[in-house]
Amino acid sequence: MTTTLEAPAVHTGPDAKPRTGKPKWWRTRFTRAVHASAAVVLFVALWELVPRFVLDEGTRTFLPPLSEDLQALGELALDGELADHLLASVGRSAAGFAIAVAIAVPLGLLIGWYRPVARFLQPLLELARNTAALALLPVFTLLLGIGELSKVSLVVYACVWPVLLNTIAGVNTVDPLLVKAARSLGLSSPRLFRKVILPSAVPTVFTGIRMAASYSILVLVAAEMVGAKAGLGYLINTSQVNFQIQQMYAGIIAVSLLGVLVNSGFVVLERRFSTWRPKETP
Repeated sequence: MTTTLEAPAVHTGPDAKPRTGKPKWWRTRFTRAVHASAAVVLFVALWELVPRFVLDEGTRTFLPPLSEDLQALGELALDGELADHLLASVGRSAAGFAIAVAIAVPLGLLIGWYRPVARFLQPLLELARNTAALALLPVFTLLLGIGELSKVSLVVYACVWPVLLNTIAGVNTVDPLLVKAARSLGLSSPRLFRKVILPSAVPTVFTGIRMAASYSILVLVAAEMVGAKAGLGYLINTSQVNFQIQQMYAGIIAVSLLGVLVNSGFVVLERRFSTWRPKETP
């Protein structure tokens, strides 16, 4: 008795079950967006609901709901007062930040490349970077007055250190094999810097630049609370003194939004200058 083997039936018609594969791109992006925004949404909800339904009237005066603070922010924006303070703060921060980057990046490349210079300056750098910029605010005010010069100088001091130290770290972490290979090909020192050192150090340098951009806003806001006539720090301090609590929180929200916007801009700029790096797979 013989047995014949039959080939398994293959369903190719409409009844065939679809293969399971990777989730659709829109579903992946939606999931990432939900995970990224969940904490912010929860914080916003608590800020709105807790003062409105949990706190008593006295405490609610000092912590109003978010909707009232946003309404005050909108009123400041409509009458132009917010724009005046914002332009004053951004102008000071941008000036101090630009000066700091122009000083720190070349100096960091020099210190990182020449090891004797790094060993000589290391103790001084460690001492300076651990001295808080706001602790030196009275010194800057005494030496340079309460005008624009002292505030911009304080921003320069605060921004120099993250850019400088990250630039030094970026140069020091360049793969020595790449440097040896470039030298074996006969690259001169300027071309070695341009072709090997700078591309390898760019991600670390931009990390320092992003940190410095955040510092420039935070330090300036604190400096503007002393002896300023305009700026977000002046707005926050004046509103607190005059018991305009909603305007005070509106100024704080404006500072936060400005910081997020600046950081996002530098993230895009970093990606633009780091296109050679391989993209991370999700």
